[in-house]
Amino acid sequence: MDLLDGIAPLAERYDGYVLDLWGVVHDGKRIYPGVAEALGELKSRGKRVVFLTNAPRRAWFVGSMLDRMGLDRALYDGIMSSGEIAWMMLRDRSHPFFAPLGRRAFHIGPERDLSVIEEDVATLVADPAEADFLLNTGPDPDRGSDDPAPYRPALEAAAAHRLPMVCVNPDRYVMVGADRLICAGALADIYLELGGRVFEVGKPDPAVYDPVMAMLGLSDRSRVVAIGDTPHTDLAGAQAAGIDALWAMTGLAAHAYGDNPDPEALRRVALAEGVDPVAAIRALRW
Repeated sequence: MDLLDGIAPLAERYDGYVLDLWGVVHDGKRIYPGVAEALGELKSRGKRVVFLTNAPRRAWFVGSMLDRMGLDRALYDGIMSSGEIAWMMLRDRSHPFFAPLGRRAFHIGPERDLSVIEEDVATLVADPAEADFLLNTGPDPDRGSDDPAPYRPALEAAAAHRLPMVCVNPDRYVMVGADRLICAGALADIYLELGGRVFEVGKPDPAVYDPVMAMLGLSDRSRVVAIGDTPHTDLAGAQAAGIDALWAMTGLAAHAYGDNPDPEALRRVALAEGVDPVAAIRALRW
């Protein structure tokens, strides 16, 4: 597998860029060095750029976060989040998993994620006995983000009432600064062990790429590339959607493989995960 220093060697090969956020564009606290300059180079060449993130919040919330980090909105063309898709699914109730759901949700996650149920697409209840489904957006401040074990009692209570789970972030882990923290997917794994029924909204589901392609305004998927740091979600999702993928050696990949990974070892890892990215890049930079 080729290990590129940045995206310049491949820039003219693609017209559209689908970028993960956490671990590629930023570390949860700040934009990575070189990202803004790379995006500027792409936009100056007429490329289309859309962010696709498994964040369990609506796109407007994610955009506000990028604003606070200082990323100019002129550098990208749109944002699609798993929170936005979950909100649309709860609003429309047309998907087979969502159609029979009631409107009362027992929530596991922080209050900041509740944009996913705004406009009354669901109502929160405090007792799983009164709920129609379990809304899982990830760890909360009270139980912490280091270990999924403190969430087991709440998950067991929900499973006892056979609540279907809507997991609004399929990621198992994320890097925030230098810390590796759990995500909603880690709680979904426990729920599956308990015999619960789970629907994960976001990558690697290829369906989430359809609204992204609409945002890009492109129909030829061979001219689109996705960049992500996680084989299980970013790379697998792109492959399932018929889109090329680049494996970014930042975020979780940097945590796992260090600053100077062996390209052949990376290829073996990718193939073991069932994915075959066109290359790896050290970072999203020009």
